[in-house]
Parts: sequence; structure tokens; C-alpha cells
Amino acid sequence: MAQQIPVDPEARADDPRRDAERDDETHAITGDVAYRRLVLVNVVFVGDPGAGDRGWVLVDAGVMGGKRAILSAAEARFGAGARPAAVVLTHGHFDHVGVLEDLAAEWDVPVYAHTLEQPYLDGSASYPTPDPSVGGGLLGRLSPLYPTSPVDVSGRLKLLPEDGSVPPLPGWRWLHTPGHAPGHISLWRAADRTLIAGDAFVTVAQESAYAVALQEPELHGPPMYLTIDWDAARNSVRTLAALEPERVITGHGRPLQGPEMRRALNALAADFDRVAVPKHGRFVEAPLRAGDGSAYRDER
Repeated sequence: MAQQIPVDPEARADDPRRDAERDDETHAITGDVAYRRLVLVNVVFVGDPGAGDRGWVLVDAGVMGGKRAILSAAEARFGAGARPAAVVLTHGHFDHVGVLEDLAAEWDVPVYAHTLEQPYLDGSASYPTPDPSVGGGLLGRLSPLYPTSPVDVSGRLKLLPEDGSVPPLPGWRWLHTPGHAPGHISLWRAADRTLIAGDAFVTVAQESAYAVALQEPELHGPPMYLTIDWDAARNSVRTLAALEPERVITGHGRPLQGPEMRRALNALAADFDRVAVPKHGRFVEAPLRAGDGSAYRDER
């Protein structure tokens, strides 16, 4: 199985030289969208540099141990003591909510997420145990060790409006892109065709420690070991490819842009079953879904 669509490195959306000149501990992809990589996952900062207190939004909350890095980048980019207006979650997997409870309490901010992620964010349901048999690679084989227990931010949790708006992010829309998680969302700004895709697809082979270390740009389906509904994941990638984005930042890997990125994304959408879907696997044979409740039972 191919598992990836190669992408020319010239399609990278970040610019190391510009980042070094700015020196705010983030990598910018537009004037008001930047990210920081925390070990194996990206967190996204949306807001103009120097926006100040409540003038920006954090998308996802990284891994355990990442709090200091997030706070440091926020201060360097937005100003001393600058808290976000909100945290918006693409989904609630452990590497996207690692320090969510601590940050939400310290910042006193609302947390926005899709209604189908609520059980994972109010302490009532654990994610399914990952499937280590798919994708190969060290990180895939280690996946049963990853935390699946829910966080509890029920006192701060706000469900995203059904009309697709994102209250703390004027000009952005949320798109339901399930498959990797029942309530997975991506964020889309039509004005400049910027896409924050979360893990609907990624730009690195997240199952491989070697690939994660190198960060060579490639287009992949969602991380295999925790994708519980491959039919939904296929439809989500096709929905995002149809947008013809100009630039995209994913939960894992480098951001990409331009026609080369779109070529690869369209190729992934067209050939998703061959490239992205494992030949065999627990969730291939028995997908888990929100509709029948199976996504909220720990299938050990």
C-alpha cells in the first residue's frame, strides 16, 4: 500500500528565514495564522501579532508537558499575559488536549468543540483503544499505550453552533470532518482559502517515528491507529479537497500551500482507499460510529 502522496518541498507554507527574523517561537503561514510543533503535534495560533489579551484564539492544546511552550509562544507572539478569547478543538484525542484542562483554567476561557466530541470532553466516555496492527512504524505499534481517557472541561465547554460559525473566529467556518473522531472538525476561511485540517488528513506518516523526526512533506490520510470510521474519513478528505485550499496546516507535519499541495490533496481524495485505508485492521472490519453509540464504548 502506498500510504502517502509525495509533495515537492517547495510547497511548504512556512518560511524558516522569516520565522527567524520574527523570532516569536512560532512558524507563520499567514499574517494572522501561525503554529508551534510540540513533539509530535501542532497547535495553531490565530490572531495578529501583538493582538494582546483576548485578541487571539488557540486551536488545539497539544500534548502533556506542552503548557510552558504554549504559554511562551503566546507571550512572544501576542504580548505579556495575553490570554486567548477561546480554545477551539478540532477533536479531543490525547495529543490535542494534553494541557487543555490546565490552560482553560489558568486563562479562564471557553472551549469550543463539536457536539459529537462532548462525551470525550466532559469526562463521560473514553476513546477506543488504538489499533497497533495498522500502518507499521514505531509510533503505530506503541499506540495502545497512548491515553484514551476523557478530559473534563464541562464547566467551560461550548458546543459549536449548527450554522457553521465559529463565535471566537469571525470569518471562519467549521466543517464536520469525521472519521478520525466522531466530532472531528476542520476550520475554513474562504476569504484567503486557509484550511486548518486537524487530523482529517496529515502531511507526515504519523505512524513512523522516523518520518515524524524528518518531517518530509507528504500527503497522508488520518493517523491510522486511531481512525475509527474509514468511510467517513474518505468523505471528509473529499470534502476538504473540493474546497481547493490555498494553504493548509494539519495536526501533524508541515503546512503546505499552492498548486502542488492541491494536486497531492486531490490525488489523496481520488485514491483514498489505496493510499490511506489499511488492508486489514480492527476499525476497517468493524467501524465505530456515534450514531449507534459504539464510538463511545472502549472496545478493548
